[in-house]
Amino acid sequence: MGRRHSNAHHWDESDVRVRPGKGSRPRTKDRPSHKNAKRGMVVSKDRGRWGVVLDENGTLVTCMRAREMGRTNVVVGDHVSVVGDTSGKKDTLARIVRLEDRTSILRRTADDTDSFERIVVANADYLLIVSAVADPPPRTGFVERALIAAFVGGLTPLVCLTKSDLADPSAFAAEFRDLDVEVLTTGVSDSLDELTEHITGKVSALVGHSGVGKSTLFNRLIPDAERATGEVSGVGKGRHTSTQSVALQLPAGGWIIDTPGIRSLGLAHVDPDTVVHVFEDLREVTEDCPRGCTHMGPPADPECALDTLTGASARRVTAIRRLLEALRSNNEWEM
Repeated sequence: MGRRHSNAHHWDESDVRVRPGKGSRPRTKDRPSHKNAKRGMVVSKDRGRWGVVLDENGTLVTCMRAREMGRTNVVVGDHVSVVGDTSGKKDTLARIVRLEDRTSILRRTADDTDSFERIVVANADYLLIVSAVADPPPRTGFVERALIAAFVGGLTPLVCLTKSDLADPSAFAAEFRDLDVEVLTTGVSDSLDELTEHITGKVSALVGHSGVGKSTLFNRLIPDAERATGEVSGVGKGRHTSTQSVALQLPAGGWIIDTPGIRSLGLAHVDPDTVVHVFEDLREVTEDCPRGCTHMGPPADPECALDTLTGASARRVTAIRRLLEALRSNNEWEM
């Protein structure tokens, strides 16, 4: 399979710059260097407060954005530098002063008509897409759109099939074989050894509709998840915000980011070229496509260059066109 690569820059809320109004301090080119700032990972976010786990000692510190950060968007998974009171003691507050470059981004729009992107998770290695094989039946549309979000965001997707004791998962798993996407059975009677081997030492984001067993899987991976989630997501407030993403550390190392607020995956920021160009071998072929080609093939695109491929590449084209259909139809509930 050709090597995947992430897409070019897209505009999102991180690019917003707000001009100072009356009463604002004059701008200056002199910025503090913060040479003694401590590096950490953002593990929670709620109403102007961020929970940051420090790299040097694992302390959970409650932070706000420093004034010089403006409205820079900081999300769970971000690597940041903080200053101030980094003791992590109750009622203390540090400041986020720097945001490091991101290696991957899971982003979405409110729906497919919204041009404003929201970054949900940063720097994740894997996107764990949880789907039940029965009760409820697998929602192909959601899985396909989650695959698109992973591909274009630079994450490696892993499809996790739950409730495999109720139905044979092989037919559903076969739908993604030609995309070289790994599919694992993760029902309560299945071993999690293979999944754990993949994600140990890595950062993984977890997505899935209600009722598919996402919470069960999360709790199996982190047995103390319920208590730990309350501690981390409270960000010093002693409460759990169920609609916000939160990262918890795996027992053997690595992080799992739960994303309970994601109910749908709007992909207004994605076009057909972006999806196809993730696969390097196909990107080269599409250079021969006519201008405006949607890569869907006949009758819509009778001159699409992807139709010249044969063998395994041709089968991958068929699989990718199913993703493009999911992108075009905005159907996340398809079974």
